[in-house]
Amino acid sequence: MTAEIKLGLCNPPEPIYLYVNQGEVDGESFVWYKFNISQDKKIPVTQRALTGYLTELRLTTKEFKGKDNLKLDIVVSADELYVVRTGVETNFAKSFLLAASLVQDFCKPLIIVANAGDENTVFCNLYDAASKTKIYREWSRDLDWATIIHNIQSRLSGNSSTPKLSVVPQPVHPQDLRIKNIRMLLDYPLDLVREWLQFQDANSPSQLHISKIDELVKTMCLAWASDKCEYPSQAESSYQNQVVEAVVKGADELAAISAWMQELQAVKTGAV
Repeated sequence: MTAEIKLGLCNPPEPIYLYVNQGEVDGESFVWYKFNISQDKKIPVTQRALTGYLTELRLTTKEFKGKDNLKLDIVVSADELYVVRTGVETNFAKSFLLAASLVQDFCKPLIIVANAGDENTVFCNLYDAASKTKIYREWSRDLDWATIIHNIQSRLSGNSSTPKLSVVPQPVHPQDLRIKNIRMLLDYPLDLVREWLQFQDANSPSQLHISKIDELVKTMCLAWASDKCEYPSQAESSYQNQVVEAVVKGADELAAISAWMQELQAVKTGAV
């Protein structure tokens, strides 16, 4: 489906970013807002719902106060291209992912609703736009968020018939993104990654051979596991079996590392 092209003066074809947060500007409350970079000013968005086609779900690392923050970008094609940006660990992100994980056909429009919770929290409700039916999945402590994200992305990538507005993505090398995502998952210090890269005479992971990237991933993972196992050999063996071999068999790396972390944490907790 091709949208009618309107001729004449217009705004640049850039996505409209909606940042999720509860707050108030000039006496006006909001649960998400637009941001004017030139004026360094938040612009409240009074409407709490966005109707459109979910076209992409991506993880984006943004630096804030010297630290990398992993964001979930929910890309929606509507009258314009919208990107709803929120922290991947927020209640909004998790409540959205829970509902979106039940959607099998992303060729149909959805309604994304931002709802204010206690204090500064914001939750997400998801509706089928045609039937106005709420899409709901029960919350569980044992959810594997990395796998949920991967599964939604896989279904979205198969929706070639979904109406889309094109957007030029930021040029991020896959190796750079791989290290950032894994580092954020492990909460591994950014300074240690930079120091490791310096020893390799490199400024970024994209400058290294894939074997060196695998070595860096292993270094970060085993550093995280250092206090979870009685012996270093146990951590290395479990990493080889549950992460490396799982990835070789086709598993998503982030999901495999997340599952490995959960198992080691459970073993440690049970041993205490």
